[in-house]
This record gives sequence, structure tokens and C-alpha cells, in this order.
Amino acid sequence: MSATSKPIERYLLLYFPWALAAVFSDETIVSYFIAWLGSFFIFYVIYSGWIKPLPNDRPVAEQLMRPIFLVQIIFIGYMACSSIFYFLDLLGVNQAQESKLFFHVDTAKLALAAQCQRYYVLGHAAFATGILVTMKYPIEKKFKVDNSKLANTLMVMAVIFLPVASLALHINGLSQFAGQFNSLSFIAGTLALAFAIPLKKVFNTLFCLFLYFVNFYQALTSGFKEPIIISVLVLGIFLYPSYKKAVTFTFIPALLALFMLLPTYNIVFRSTAWSGNADSEQAYKIALDATLNADNGVIDETTSGFLVYRLSEINMFTTFVQSTPKYIDFYGLELIGQSIEVIVPRIFWPSKPVTELLVMERVYNAGVAYRGSNVSAKPAYIVDGYLSAGNLGIVLALFIYGAAAQLISQKAEQLFGGYILGTALVFTGLFQIFWRGLSFEFLLNSVFWSYITMIILHRILKSRHILEEV
Repeated sequence: MSATSKPIERYLLLYFPWALAAVFSDETIVSYFIAWLGSFFIFYVIYSGWIKPLPNDRPVAEQLMRPIFLVQIIFIGYMACSSIFYFLDLLGVNQAQESKLFFHVDTAKLALAAQCQRYYVLGHAAFATGILVTMKYPIEKKFKVDNSKLANTLMVMAVIFLPVASLALHINGLSQFAGQFNSLSFIAGTLALAFAIPLKKVFNTLFCLFLYFVNFYQALTSGFKEPIIISVLVLGIFLYPSYKKAVTFTFIPALLALFMLLPTYNIVFRSTAWSGNADSEQAYKIALDATLNADNGVIDETTSGFLVYRLSEINMFTTFVQSTPKYIDFYGLELIGQSIEVIVPRIFWPSKPVTELLVMERVYNAGVAYRGSNVSAKPAYIVDGYLSAGNLGIVLALFIYGAAAQLISQKAEQLFGGYILGTALVFTGLFQIFWRGLSFEFLLNSVFWSYITMIILHRILKSRHILEEV
């Protein structure tokens, strides 16, 4: 055993919160909070290096896009930590003062929420195990990049990927690649901006700022909150190594403000643009004006609704848990089989089932939504793990998830000459789906074809001598 390795038994500590929460399963509130706080305990033991040393080939501030940092924080934060608002709402904490006298605590819903939280912390433990077991740094470099040309290279990539994305969007069978290249363009442009500002390259800075604000405007008129938050988050992370204090005191408050204001903005934008009453530009102006001029009561109400029912998917999870396995058997390998089928391009299989319909079938079976209703309620990744085989399904699914994210990130660094092009650009641009996770079918399809795109991109950069063999 090397000096830096840790005993394998230490991995068992990751599962301690789940085991303790299970012991107190009859004490619903206690069990929930043990499981919820358990994720923060797992974060602590991982980032303390107690189980396995953190990568030391780069300062922490310069490797935040690696799976052990950003993927874990966003994925687990969304999956396991965001449920607190829903649970507090069940306890009546969010109820108006005048209605608390008449509030009735639903003990059955509390028990289900605590049960799902135990699944979350078990999934977090398995996910972390997958990352730590496969994590191996420093990466053996097979290719290198001329760092003196990196800023210009990134800017050129940002420009080239935009028309490629537009072309893919209009070619039958290639539309799913449009999102990949749009994401690569945005990440490349944001990275180029983060390089240009410290180097005081005026043209690069102004041009990349233009690209950034074009992307930010597209995010504002998309009708979704995620692209807006990601736009701010990614720029902050890329600038952090050079401007730690400035980023801390500007980007963190900006992100908090977005979480407060975006629910109101999105409600107004969608009701205006998606109803056909105005185009996206008009809807953007109306929504922005309504948000900035809304009184605190309206903002608090929409934000509260977002935090309780939209930020977390635990409410939907409890519905699946109620039906499986009591009324509907575990799916076993059925969902895996469907996921493999989805990978086949429709051009080779014209009668291939529609992915959305495959996924929604289990949603209808569980009673999460009714057939004929105009909703899309796709189960989260951990839910599909549970539906496949209960606790065992969660452990296997989340272990594979963490291991896959880590191994692909390491492969990207090996193929693209290190962290900057490998993880920060290619892994972040192509595999952003790991940040949130989706149903098995959508996730496996996205990861498979993103990996193919990564290999093709590597060969193109190698042929253009941007990547040189070591």
C-alpha cells in the first residue's frame, strides 16, 4: 500500500449516514434529518481527503470542473440537498402565520419523504464511491497543447462551433448534436474570456464578451432557468483562479439573486411567449419589467413555490415509491434494455419507439401523471435505479454514474492534453447531462453520442496539429 493510499474499509464510512437513518426509520423527522445531513457529512469526508487524497496535480481553484467537485456538488445538491424545502413545507414551516392554526401534518407524506431521503443519501454514497474508486491523477498525457496559443485557439473554437451547431440542427438525424456544439461554443467562449481578461487582450476580451452576452440573451429567452444560472456559474468558476475575492463577492450574490428572481421571471415569460401572445423578445421585456417591479410578496410566493415543488423532485419520487413494488413490480433490466435500444439512430431503425413515450409509460403506470395530460414528468436517474431493483438498483446505478463521469473526464484530459481542453472544455461542454442526470434512456443516449463526438473532435484537432503527441 502506497503512502498516499487509504484503507479500503474507509469507504464504508460513506454509508454510515444511510445506516444510521435506517436505524431511526420509525422516528420520521429524526431519520429524515440524519439522511439529509448525511450528504453534507459525505461531502466533508471526501473533501477532507480522509478516504482518498484529492487530486494534487493542480490547485483546487484550478480543477473545479472535475467530477469530484462541480458534478458532485450540483448533482447531489439538486438530488439530495434541495428536498429540505419540501420537507419543511410538510411540517408547516412555510405556511402563512394565520393558517398555521388550521394546519394538519400529513404523517404518511412525512414518512415517504424520509424514506426517499434515505434513498438519496444511499445514492450519494454509491456515487461518491464510484468517483473515488476510479479517480486517478495525475493523468498520463499522450497529447499536448501549445499553451501560448490556447486563448486564441479557444476563441476560434467558440466561433467555429456555432455554425456547426446550426448546421446539425437542420440536418435530419443530427439535431441532437446541435445542443452539444452550442454548449461547446459557449464553454469555449467563456474559457477564452477568462483567459483574455488577465492577459489584457483587448480584442479577445471584447469579442468574447460579445459572444457571452449573445449566449446570455439566448438563455433569457429560452424559457428555462438552467441555462441562465449555468451562464453565470461557469464564468465565475473560470474567473475564480485569477480573481478569487472579486468572484466570491460578486458571483455568489448574483447566483442567489437569480434563484430569488428567476421563478417570477420564468412564469411571466412562459405565460407570455408560450401562449403565443408575444414573440420571445417582447416576452423577455415584459417578464424582465414584471420581475423588477414586482412587490416582495409576489416574488416570495413564486420563489417559495419553486423551492418546494420545482427545485426538488422528491414529491414525484414519493409517488413512485408508493406504487413500486406494492402495485407494480421492479423493472429489473427492462429499463437498461430500452436505453440500449434508444442509442440506435432512427435512420437505421425508422420504427424505433419514441424515447419520450417509453419513459412516460412508467410515469403513467405509477400514477405520477394521467394518460392524455399535457405534462412531461420524466423520472430522475435515482428513481430509475430504484424502479429497477430497489436499494440494490440505487447502489449499482449511482456507482456506475459516478465512475462513468470520472472515467470520461480522465479520458478527455488524456485525449486533449490536460485539464483545460479536456475537462474544462470537452467534458463540461459535451457531458453537462452529468450535472443533473435524467432517465436512463435519455442519459445513456446522450453520454454515448457525446463520447463519439469527443473521439471525432480529438481526431480533428490532432489532424489540425492543435493537439500534438507527447
